[in-house]
Amino acid sequence: MPCGARACVVVNRDRPIGVFDSGIGGLTVAHALMSALPHERIVYFGDTARLPYGTKSSATVAGYAAQITDFLLKRDVKMLVVACNTMAAVALPVVTNLSPVPVVDVLDAGARAAAASSRSRRIGVLATLTTVSSGAYERAIGAHAPDARVVSQACPLFAPLVEEGWLDHPVTELTAREYLRPVLAQGVDTLVLGCTHYPLLKPLLARLAGPATTLVDSAETTALRVAELLTAQGLRCESKAEPAHEYYVTDLPQRFRAVGALCLGRPLPEVHLVHW
Repeated sequence: MPCGARACVVVNRDRPIGVFDSGIGGLTVAHALMSALPHERIVYFGDTARLPYGTKSSATVAGYAAQITDFLLKRDVKMLVVACNTMAAVALPVVTNLSPVPVVDVLDAGARAAAASSRSRRIGVLATLTTVSSGAYERAIGAHAPDARVVSQACPLFAPLVEEGWLDHPVTELTAREYLRPVLAQGVDTLVLGCTHYPLLKPLLARLAGPATTLVDSAETTALRVAELLTAQGLRCESKAEPAHEYYVTDLPQRFRAVGALCLGRPLPEVHLVHW
């Protein structure tokens, strides 16, 4: 991904990776990064006061993205990971133009993986309303597989259900069945989880979609892309010490810490509250 209008200048390879999302969903990306790159330090930002982003205008999301990018750059990050498909869909140019460091986004990583995975060239995308309306996945997948047919489904209730911690709940299953029905009816063989909240529902979605459908987890594909780019640009962390990750949110830090432990499979340290 481009580094922005200015040249990439990195001096200290032990600087952290900045990861940001509208809320808790981006922790799926953080978890994948911790697994793939266990020595890299992460500074995570969740905009919990203003979620969900998926029902907001492109201009509003772009303004939020600029504000968060500035916040993370001031923490001397060596790379930015846009762990929010909605921001990647409508505000990526804002981030890349502001950033002097490399930028990776979940949408492009997911599109690459979907194009490589699909045999029938019929690909389903589950995403937020704003992401679906932008047509970003159709364009991104088309760039890698011009003959692919993309069937997109907006799933506005998924993110609130995940934020509530209802990962395995009858209401969530009923909602998932309704969202999946029209997509699976189109004969897709690949299903992109086009919001970083959705991988937390992966066991449920995999069961409902069936074994013939490949689920593309944007968190995992993003972690692989980050690892590739760090290696290619000589940015891999040199320290072998246990990294001290940092977490910032704009509202309800204790709630974030409690639900976040479910996402990471480990207790979170102190979660810092940011006042704009």
